[in-house]
Amino acid sequence: MTSGSAGRRAAGTAAAFVGRLTAAGTRSLEHTLGGAQRTRVVVLLASVLALGSADASTVGASATQLRHGLHITNTDIGLLVSVSSLVAAAASLPFGVLADRVRRTWFLAGAIVLWGGAMIWSATVSSFGELLVARLALGGVTAIAGPFIASLVGDYFRASERGRIYGFILAGELVGAGVGFAVTGDIAALSWRAAFVILALPAFVLAWLVARLPEPARGGSEPLIAEGAVTDTDSRESQDETAAQQLARQNQIEPHEDLVLTQDPARLGLIAAVRYILRVRTNVVLILASAFGYYFLAGVQTFGVEFTTHQYGIDQALANLLLLVVGVGAITGVLAGGAIGDLLLRHGYLNGRILVSAVAAAAAVVLFLPAILTHSARTAVLYLVFAAFAISAQNPPLDAARLDIMPPLLWGRAEGVRTFLRTAAQALAPLLFGASSDYVFGGGRSGLQWTFAVMLVPLAASAYYLFAGLRTYPRDVATAAATAARAAARSPSSG
Repeated sequence: MTSGSAGRRAAGTAAAFVGRLTAAGTRSLEHTLGGAQRTRVVVLLASVLALGSADASTVGASATQLRHGLHITNTDIGLLVSVSSLVAAAASLPFGVLADRVRRTWFLAGAIVLWGGAMIWSATVSSFGELLVARLALGGVTAIAGPFIASLVGDYFRASERGRIYGFILAGELVGAGVGFAVTGDIAALSWRAAFVILALPAFVLAWLVARLPEPARGGSEPLIAEGAVTDTDSRESQDETAAQQLARQNQIEPHEDLVLTQDPARLGLIAAVRYILRVRTNVVLILASAFGYYFLAGVQTFGVEFTTHQYGIDQALANLLLLVVGVGAITGVLAGGAIGDLLLRHGYLNGRILVSAVAAAAAVVLFLPAILTHSARTAVLYLVFAAFAISAQNPPLDAARLDIMPPLLWGRAEGVRTFLRTAAQALAPLLFGASSDYVFGGGRSGLQWTFAVMLVPLAASAYYLFAGLRTYPRDVATAAATAARAAARSPSSG
C-alpha cells in the first residue's frame, strides 16, 4: 500500500513536471512567433508537412520488414515511395488551381481525413500489389500540402518574415522524418502494419484543428501581425509591396516589361498561368534547385537507415538514433536559414535569401562526401550533422524568395507547378537509388555507398542553379512589384 502510494505520488510529480515544462515551452514558442494565434497557424501547417514526411520515412525505416513480409527487393521499396510521389506530382497542378480559389483551411482538412484513411488502408493489405494501390491513393491526397501551405503562408504572414516563418514550418518535415525513422520505424521492427496505423491516428485530430483555422484574406492584405510589431504605414513593407520589392524599387531595378501582367492574375486559366510561371527565369532556377535538393533527400529518407546499418556496422536501433542526432542538425539549419535570409533582406541585401540557399547547397555537397566514404559512425556523425544543417538551411529562404517573384493571386498555381516538378524528381529518387544499388553497383553495402556518392551530383547541380539565380532574382522581384502596382491601380479602391 505504501509503495503503491509512493508510486502514485512519483507519477503525479512527474506529470506535473512535464506539464510545467510543456507550458514553459509553449510560452517560449508563442513569444518567438509573436502570439498564440500565429503559433497555432505555424504549428498546424508544420504538422501537415510532418505527417507526409513521417509516412515516407516509415516506408524507408520499415524496408527490412517489408522485404521479409511481402518478399520484395530494394527496387520494390523504392517503387512504393515513387508511385506515391508520381501521383502527388500529377495531382499538384489541379490542387494549385484550387488553392487560388477555394476556402483553403476546410479543403486542406478534408484532404487530411482522406490521408489518414489511406494510411490505414496501407496497414491492411496482404500483398505488394495491394500496398502499391494504397500508396497510389495516398499520393493523390498528399499533393495538396505544397500549394495550399504556400498560399496560406503568403497570406498569413508579412513578406519580410516569411523566411523565418517558413523555417519553423519546414521544421515539421524534419520532425516528421524523425518520427518515421525512430518511432514508427522501431514499431515496424515488431509490426510494419502497426506502424502505419499508429501514424494514421493523429491525422484525424489534425484535420479537425486545421478546419478551425481562420481563412486569411487573399493577397496578404491582412496578415497576422506579431505582438508588439510595427504596423503603421511607415513600416518596411506595405500591403502592395513586399520588403524585397521595395528594395528593388529603391535600387531602381527595371522590371521585365513583357512579364508585367496587364490582366487580373486570378482570371488566368491553368495553361496561361503555367506558361507565365515558367517564363519567370528565377522561378525556373528555384524549381530546378528545389527538385535536385529534394531528389537527394528523398533517396536518403528511403534508404538512410539501410545505408547507415551496413556502412557503419551498427544495428537498426542505433542507426535510428544516429539519424535523430543528424535530424537535430537539420532542424537547426532550417530555422537558421530562413532567419539569416530575412536578416540580410532587412539590412538591404536584396539577394540575401538566394545567397543563403546557394552557399548552403554547396556546403552540403562538400560535407556529405566524407560521411558517405567513411566506415566509422563516430567519424561520420560530425560530417552528417553539419551536412544536414546545410541542406536544410537552403529551403526556407528559397521558399520565401519564390513568393517575392510571383503575384499573390498566382501563389497557389505557382507552387502547384513547383510541387509537380519537384515531386516528380522525388518520385524518381527512391526507384533510381534502389535500382542503382541493386543493378548498377551490385547491391549490398558497397552498392548503397556508391549510389549515395553518385547521387551527390544532382545536389551539386542544385547549388549551381542557385548561384545562377543571383543574376536573375532582382529583376524578377521588380517585375512582381510592377505587376502588383498595376493591379493596385486597377482596383476600384485606388480611385
